[in-house]
Amino acid sequence: MLNLAHGFCERGYTVDLVLVKAVGAYLQDLHKSVRVVDLDASRTLTSLPALARYLRNQQPTALLSAMNYANVIALLAWRWAKVQTRIVVSVHNNLSKDVGEATGPRGPVITYLIKYLYKWAYKVVTVSRGVAEDLCEVTGLASESTRVIYNPVVTPTLREGAKAGLTHSWFEKNRPPVLLAVGRLRPQKDFATLIKAFAQVRKKHAARLLILGEGPERPKLELLIKELKIENDVSMPGFAHNPYAFMSRASLFILSSAWEGLGIVLVEALYCGTPVVSTDCESGPREILKDGEYGQLVSVGDVNAMARAIETVLTDQSSSPPEESWYPFELQTVVSQYQEVLLGT
Repeated sequence: MLNLAHGFCERGYTVDLVLVKAVGAYLQDLHKSVRVVDLDASRTLTSLPALARYLRNQQPTALLSAMNYANVIALLAWRWAKVQTRIVVSVHNNLSKDVGEATGPRGPVITYLIKYLYKWAYKVVTVSRGVAEDLCEVTGLASESTRVIYNPVVTPTLREGAKAGLTHSWFEKNRPPVLLAVGRLRPQKDFATLIKAFAQVRKKHAARLLILGEGPERPKLELLIKELKIENDVSMPGFAHNPYAFMSRASLFILSSAWEGLGIVLVEALYCGTPVVSTDCESGPREILKDGEYGQLVSVGDVNAMARAIETVLTDQSSSPPEESWYPFELQTVVSQYQEVLLGT
């Protein structure tokens, strides 16, 4: 959303970033031309009255919301405000997986609301074909009401970050190859499978594994690393504000997720010229990697297959992905597509 906001500002549009609460690590990256509107609500649900007031007072030409809970609130606020604003909602993950993770009645309730309320939207944008197919299957929405627009991944921030300096002993000359993974430490990312696969690889090859990210699975993963006796070759330093400097220097990038909406880290790695191994999860990796042409695909949760794929890349020294692999995710390409949906131009 930050990337889109910056892209629209560069084209001369006035952009507001409307937040339930104006907090988060990425606020420091916000361009000064984007105005932050802080609804100052305790949670998404309680932001409804404030969002309706904002729409009534500002009457923007278009409103783009992201993520299912926020989309529901945006649609209700739009109907409550009774404004002519064109409202577009965007879906960034498979609804079936999100519902499966929800506890209590939240899953069925959000599914019902989406099925009923998303019909109000001018258009439902999904970040991959797989997300669109899943959404229509779960809710019964007509496929004609959706449009696939990839996330704007290749941005000036990515380009600059990939060239930035990096001080890390693992990336010094004549050191073992570094395998890189990036993402929140949570079940969806299935870093346990990656760590087990790396343990197999480490028996045959000198290599190191670096996982950038933070999350609730840290204690479990650290215990697994200790049990496998690979503590000296695995590092989880936490969140990195610039993961691209690591990507551009890594020997291999790995996505081990059980599911994704798109898997934008794969695009980032492709741009950085890093060979890729990814699970063939729903949804996104197969689209991004063009059925395996731009990187190796392995079954979800298959430790042995992932280990073999890693060994193949380390042994064959795969060439860098071509420019065509990341071009559909270039910022200006994506902004033009959103401009057409939001403004009809």
